[in-house]
Amino acid sequence: MKRLPPLVIAAVAVVVGLLALFALGLAVAGQQGRRPEPGSPAPAFTLVLYDQHRAGLPKTVSLADLRGKPVVLNFWASWCIPCREEAPALEAAWQRYKDQVVFLGANWLEIDSAALPYLAQQGITYANGFDQQQQVARAYRITGVPETFFIDRNGVMRQIETRPLTGADLDAAIQAMLK
Repeated sequence: MKRLPPLVIAAVAVVVGLLALFALGLAVAGQQGRRPEPGSPAPAFTLVLYDQHRAGLPKTVSLADLRGKPVVLNFWASWCIPCREEAPALEAAWQRYKDQVVFLGANWLEIDSAALPYLAQQGITYANGFDQQQQVARAYRITGVPETFFIDRNGVMRQIETRPLTGADLDAAIQAMLK
């Protein structure tokens, strides 16, 4: 019997792992009920930030701490190809709006040793942290990555995107929140 090349075995393992993560996301979403909708209060959360990616925020940040400021909350993972594609647009938007909007990245289902090199490679400077025990993901009922939530200064959900965003997408959503 012919043996499969190691690269094929690795590719199959990655696909199986991604399918398992997707199924986990669906299970989490199903167990937690409905996801927040635009116009509803954004779920409360606390995110533990990576030391080198706090962007002037404390070690932990909660949505309540940010009241009075619009928030862009982006869920991502280093293994997520669409996350890699949208990362430059998120960083550029952060640079344009950092005096008006708080950007938070929540690393999903990953360990620091994979997340921190990704942030460095992508040149991400806005606040990012690890979603310990998937508490934030469960509160927002995410089903995969990337997902981005736009929360206004009063803590109201304004827009939810379950796709990679472009600079134009981010500008439009942020401008709508700032009105």
